[in-house]
Amino acid sequence: MLTTALSALAAVLLDGWLGEPRRWHPLAGFGALAGRVEKVLYGGAETPPRGHRLRGALAVLCLLLPLTAAAAALTRLPGAGTAIGVVLLYFALGHKSLHDHARPVAEALRAGDEAAARRHASLMVSRDPAALDIEQAATESVLENGNDGVFGALFWFAVAGGAGAVLYRLANTLDALWGYRNPRYLHFGRAAARLDDALNFIPARLTALTYAILGHTRQALTCWRSQAPAWDSPNAGPVMAAGAGALGIRLGGPARYEGTWHQRPVLGAGRAPGIADIERALGLVRRGVGLWLGALLIAGGLGHA
Repeated sequence: MLTTALSALAAVLLDGWLGEPRRWHPLAGFGALAGRVEKVLYGGAETPPRGHRLRGALAVLCLLLPLTAAAAALTRLPGAGTAIGVVLLYFALGHKSLHDHARPVAEALRAGDEAAARRHASLMVSRDPAALDIEQAATESVLENGNDGVFGALFWFAVAGGAGAVLYRLANTLDALWGYRNPRYLHFGRAAARLDDALNFIPARLTALTYAILGHTRQALTCWRSQAPAWDSPNAGPVMAAGAGALGIRLGGPARYEGTWHQRPVLGAGRAPGIADIERALGLVRRGVGLWLGALLIAGGLGHA
């Protein structure tokens, strides 16, 4: 456990130093590979829904099993295994990347450049850029991706080492590629979406608890309990409701996707988010990372004693 804790700390520091790779990012390569697998396995227009579901499940297995097994084998190599685990977690983390995407939104808004802010915010969310509430969209993305890009990877690294972090991050990537309820992916992407939901079930609730501890705790827990069940994502609901409650702001509400308005439940309590709340949400994630690393180091030290 102490080795795991120190490895997690090293990976977070490496991510803070290097950030996301500018070229040859493994996840970009994985996304290209997933596109080729989809092309081979998707089937034609005559494929029934059950066939699409089976083909989607097969695609998930073909992509995840070999890579996760390879990661597990590499992290068991004598001498080099621990260092490889650190590198794998570094590639799975998106902590600095989250800051690199969110801060330009706030900076553009402070400079009065709404067009630039809208452009930066549109890179963080899948909503129609012209209809974005910029501050709200960026704040929501920070809170949700605090789980998807940071805490989920740390959790699975603590549970299963580098292989766990790889499995989590690749499954999360497949959900981002295929987990849509549209005609193409409603059935083919079901396996990817369900696996991502399963892998995120515990991390999302730990993330929500982390946000609550570090903010307005009672309000965050109340929002989580009363509002999260109405959200269409079983994991994003607790994370965003608790995060909004912790910050004392109101998120959710109507949003436009692909030209269609969706009436989302309201999350949190208080005022609408402002520019400063983007940084406040980032601060919540940063403090949460510190809390998790501290807990891992304490647990590792106690286990080592």
